[in-house]
Order: sequence, then C-alpha cells, then structure tokens
Amino acid sequence: QVQLVESGGGLVQAGGSLRLSCAASGRTFSGYGMGWFRQAPGKEREFVATIRSTGTTYYANSVKGRFTISRDNAKNTVYLQMNSLKPEDTAVYYCAAGVPWATQNKGDFSSWGQGTQVTVSS
Repeated sequence: QVQLVESGGGLVQAGGSLRLSCAASGRTFSGYGMGWFRQAPGKEREFVATIRSTGTTYYANSVKGRFTISRDNAKNTVYLQMNSLKPEDTAVYYCAAGVPWATQNKGDFSSWGQGTQVTVSS
C-alpha cells in the first residue's frame, strides 16, 4: 500500500483560494488513480475529484469549475486547487490512492491519508 500525507488546509474567507497537496510514498505513484474526498461534521464522506493514471479527471458537480485536481508524478504528489471557496466547502479533506481507472466511488480506493481541515468563513 501507498502512504499518503495531506497538507495545505486552513482557514480562509469565502471567495478565497487554497491548494491542498498530497505526498505519496513508493515508486509506483504514476500507476495509481488518485482522488480527493471530503467529510463535513455529521455527514458522510463524499467525492470531490479524481485523476486517473492517464490524467483523465472527474469532478463532483458541486465543485466543477471551481476546483482543479492535478498530479506531478516526478514528485509523487497530487494537488487540489480550490478557488471561489464557499462556507459549504468546509470539511476535512482526504487524499486517496486506488486503481488506475478510479472514478468517484470510494470502493475504487485502497489507501487513505489522515485528512486536512479546510474551514471557509462567511
């Protein structure tokens, strides 16, 4: 399994931006599909974005046009650029690694990071 460590969370005002990073261990990072999920208090963990090993991306409708997922295979890192943040984006954000053809399903992912808190104030 791959080890994942997220960073970049914090407190930001509505309309602001943050970039999350997820550093992965191991030499086979490029073969993984990578995803970002989030979990707000009292809610289930939900899909945010996925980038396949091919570079194909998928987004939740709630973040489409505002968030961008990308990966740097040379650095074993996946990013989530979050713009035009809203209070409803407040959650713990989790990075995940899984099958190369990963989509929006949590079952496609076998390794998870510890999460990073994002808080958007109104």
